Amino acid sequence: MVTDLPVRRQARPGAPALYPCTITHVRRAPRRYALRHRTYMWLVDLDHLPVLPRPLRPLAHFCTRDHFTGRAPSLRAALDGFLGEHGIDLRGGRVLMLAHARVLGHVFNPLTLYWCYGRDGGLRCVVAEVHNTYGERHAYLLRTDTAGTATVAKDFYVSPFHPVDGHYEMRLLPPAERLRLSVTLRQPGSPPFTAAVHGRRREATVPVLLRLALRHPWSTLRVSAAIRFHGIRLFLRGLPVQPRPGRRTPESTS
Repeated sequence: MVTDLPVRRQARPGAPALYPCTITHVRRAPRRYALRHRTYMWLVDLDHLPVLPRPLRPLAHFCTRDHFTGRAPSLRAALDGFLGEHGIDLRGGRVLMLAHARVLGHVFNPLTLYWCYGRDGGLRCVVAEVHNTYGERHAYLLRTDTAGTATVAKDFYVSPFHPVDGHYEMRLLPPAERLRLSVTLRQPGSPPFTAAVHGRRREATVPVLLRLALRHPWSTLRVSAAIRFHGIRLFLRGLPVQPRPGRRTPESTS
């Protein structure tokens, strides 16, 4: 089932939301470096994906091929398939996804988050799906505590300046009026690297989407371009590149 963007002030169950947000990265060693990027993200119910009026559909589209194996019949089926591999059955419970939509034919999601609820409404787990700029993806299954925090071993090559070791400390409270997320990478002998996302909820109406699309044109393309631009700057500043492990296919998840 799909829904059009809400036009009433009172959001209905399953209605999508938009989060204008600021993404920050802070690297402390071997070169201190910080970046800040403004964009917007969608929060959607996987069983009620938004459908825009036809002329605006290039501004937001959610494609199954952009997540997990890319071969499932729907995003919900892809997520359920991943959970089933880990012995989890939500029994039809709700799943909320925070992600960039495909915009003007392009999408790049460094981090997609899925908050997975059981039929009783309780949070069962969180899935963090990570994409790198090599076209590869990897999913982590997380059991968060009451503060929304979880720790997981790093098992995927993301930045060319970090080896595949250490662990992530993630704080992933379900989005409410405010969005506050953080991911800290801790590796032996190195100060932590921290990424954070802060935003404020907006109702996903056509006027709100148009304002954000005009303010952040080609939003997902700009995200991937910014990652490459800052990577080149770090390389020119002498930051050593870490060897990349064996190639992981775009379908790899664990």
